[in-house]
Amino acid sequence: MKTFAAIDVGSYELSMKIFEFSAKTSMKEIDHIRHRIDLGNDTFATGKISYEKVDELCRVLREFEEIMRSYKVEDYRAYGTSAIRETENTMIVLDQIQQRTGIHIDVLSNSEQRFLDYKSIALKGQDFNKIIEKGTAIVDIGGGSIQVSLFDKDTLVATQNLRLGVLRLQELLNKLNARPAKYEGLLEEMIDSQLSVFKKLYLKDRIVENIIIVDDYVSTLIQKRLTGSQTPGYVDSASYGVFMEALRSHTKEEVAAHFGVSVESLPLIFISAVLIYNVAKLMEAKLLWAPGVTLCDGIAYEYAEKNKIIGPKHDFEQDIVACARNISKRFMGSRRRGETLEHICVTIFDSMKKVHGLGKRERLLLRIAALLHDCGKYISMVNLGECSYSIVMATEIIGLSHREREIVANVVKYNHQDFDYYEELGTTTTLDTQSYLTIAKLTAILRVANGLDRSHKQKFRDFRTTLKEDQLIITVNTAEDITLERGLFEAKASFFEEVFSLHPVIKQKKL
Repeated sequence: MKTFAAIDVGSYELSMKIFEFSAKTSMKEIDHIRHRIDLGNDTFATGKISYEKVDELCRVLREFEEIMRSYKVEDYRAYGTSAIRETENTMIVLDQIQQRTGIHIDVLSNSEQRFLDYKSIALKGQDFNKIIEKGTAIVDIGGGSIQVSLFDKDTLVATQNLRLGVLRLQELLNKLNARPAKYEGLLEEMIDSQLSVFKKLYLKDRIVENIIIVDDYVSTLIQKRLTGSQTPGYVDSASYGVFMEALRSHTKEEVAAHFGVSVESLPLIFISAVLIYNVAKLMEAKLLWAPGVTLCDGIAYEYAEKNKIIGPKHDFEQDIVACARNISKRFMGSRRRGETLEHICVTIFDSMKKVHGLGKRERLLLRIAALLHDCGKYISMVNLGECSYSIVMATEIIGLSHREREIVANVVKYNHQDFDYYEELGTTTTLDTQSYLTIAKLTAILRVANGLDRSHKQKFRDFRTTLKEDQLIITVNTAEDITLERGLFEAKASFFEEVFSLHPVIKQKKL
């Protein structure tokens, strides 16, 4: 049995969940401590967290530390989200927290944060797997932004971040000095301008029947069956409309008393409710589900999964790959060409495990780079490397950290142009030497794979690779003419030889 703490330093509140991991129950929540602290309002209004808020943050974290000690917590993870991520003085704040509390906080990129939220929903097992069989959208509402992720037949097909977070919208309303009676109309205008673009890009003829809601505001109300739902957490669109009418037509005091919430939290509940209402209306969804999970559940799930305490409930790697395939499709990439390149890359990677020393995660990054290798053609056939790099860096790939996305972007870039060595690359990036070496190794493999399919005719689908002394022998079974591939292969092979001290050789075995 092991005790673990997950800490979420959010935009709106600080929360900690204590979990117990055991062979019998897998993962059991034993306590949930929350403290409201508006870090987001500072960040989104001034760009910095005030001294008073940092002071309060440290005081609460010291209390969390004492609670962890009382539960004999063996390990913990603490993560900061958009309020910490978007401050101008992030490193100073994090250092102060560590010095004053002893708690180390890592900052999640937006895609990592949303991926952990998504993992927390997958904890719900059967409910989650059943609901995503039909067209489903996850609407993950934070203080700074919302993430809308679309599922089609069990697979994550698209995800987009929109700067429509609850605290950010509240800050905009405050600046407008409008009367409360006008709030909903103003919110709808702000929301619809962004949602209509999302609809054009991603919905088209896609049918979305279900919406999964992740938020700190409305979810708890739906969980308590306060909206006419028969099953806790589930509500149909008509009942949600009745709930909205109740929010509009009663005083703050009446709403707070009826739903059992504080009057202070009502403005944020109202903004979140309007957001959900507009998304549901846009997608014409029939059913809304609030699983009642938080980022802390995702943090604990990932920790338990990494430490092999619990088995995977869902193939998350396939979701990341599916996302990359859909990005490639959006930028007119050839599906067959991408999948051929992915197959060649993975085969070479797997046959060289003892040589490259890379792991499962780097293998995934190589697959994504192969699928997105020529996305830049959408912009320019000449500056292919630079354009591909820009597209990858500007496109969110859920589940990848910023560092991992930068690795993929560089691999795609150097597949098409001369490699910049660390002395040069280090001046334009914050990547460490380990990341740089990963880029070099993955680029070398992708270049060789690209060289094997220069004609784009998939001649190398049936092939095998073997390591023999200082050679990587690629034996291809094909009766086709591979003169073009042989002729252009040497240029691609030289960088591979430089990185791995192995000379790749093509051998043809005619059928």
